[in-house]
Parts: sequence; C-alpha cells; structure tokens
Amino acid sequence: MRDESAADFATLMRQVADHGDRAAFASLFAHFGPRLKSYLLRLGSPDAEAEDLLQEVMVTLWRKAADFDPARASVSTWLFTIARNKRIDRLRRDRHIDWDADDPALTPDAAIDPAPRADDAYGLAQQSEKLRAALALLPPEQASLLQMAYWDDRSHSDIAAAEQLPLGTVKSRIRLALTRLRGVLKDSE
Repeated sequence: MRDESAADFATLMRQVADHGDRAAFASLFAHFGPRLKSYLLRLGSPDAEAEDLLQEVMVTLWRKAADFDPARASVSTWLFTIARNKRIDRLRRDRHIDWDADDPALTPDAAIDPAPRADDAYGLAQQSEKLRAALALLPPEQASLLQMAYWDDRSHSDIAAAEQLPLGTVKSRIRLALTRLRGVLKDSE
C-alpha cells in the first residue's frame, strides 16, 4: 500500500476497531512498523528493546484502535505518541531506585534518636552538618521541598496545595531533589 493518505490510515484503523480486521492491521504494521522502530532507535533504544517496544505499540494499536479519534490526531501522530510514551515508561521502569530507609542522609533530624549515646553524638553532628551542607548546594526550590516533606513532615498533597503545583509535579521534584542530594553526598565522601 503505497502513497496512502491520512484518511486511508484512519479507514484502516476504523476497520481494525470495528471488525478486528487483520488485513487492515497488517497494512498498518507494514507501513508504520519500520518507521516506529527507526524512531525508537533514534530515541536511544537498543535494537532488541526497539523491537519489544514496537510490538507493545502494535499490540496497543490492536487493543485500543477504538480509542483512536481522527478528529484529534492522525494515525501517525497517535502511534508515534504511543511509542514515545512506551519508551518513557521503559526508561522509568529500568531506572527504578531502591532507597535505603536506614540511610541517615534521608532521615530528618526529628526522626533521629533525641538522646544519642555520647560516642554517637559526634558522628551524628558530622552527618547532620554534611546533610545541611549538601542541602545548601541544591537549588533553593528543591531544598525547600525536601524541608517541607521531611523536616516539616508535610504530606505531598499539602505541599502541592501550598506551592500551587500539581501533586505529580511535587512528587517528581522531590524525587529529583533526593537523587541530587544523594549525588552531592556521594561526591563529598
């Protein structure tokens, strides 16, 4: 199927959505498959991952063809957006960080034993000073979010309301701040 127009692709999508038309799906796969794989490779996916993501995109096309709205986007735009989102989801999944709940750098001062033993007092003072110095190296907005979340013991929802930011943005910024804080603390060791 050469020189197909956006309307032709929309018709093929409708056939997949309405009738589970395998021939229409095969036509869409033949046209968009190589283009989507190339796009995923350009985004930095290794070849095998690009193949996996392409398969996920095409499975999404098959399962959610009825969700496609030609008034909102072309088939091409819809598929490339799905591909981009699948790539982002894969990156997030692969970059999962396991936080150590016992890491003193992530423990607010209030959670530290209020009456440390004499031999631990000096070590705790040093850790607190390192943490304060590391916080000072963060951008003020990030340091402020960490202060509210961990030292002031405020919920993410409360912070979002106070800062007039979406909840997801607050969570992302706190996660980014913790990652940067960890990097600063590792660099100072």
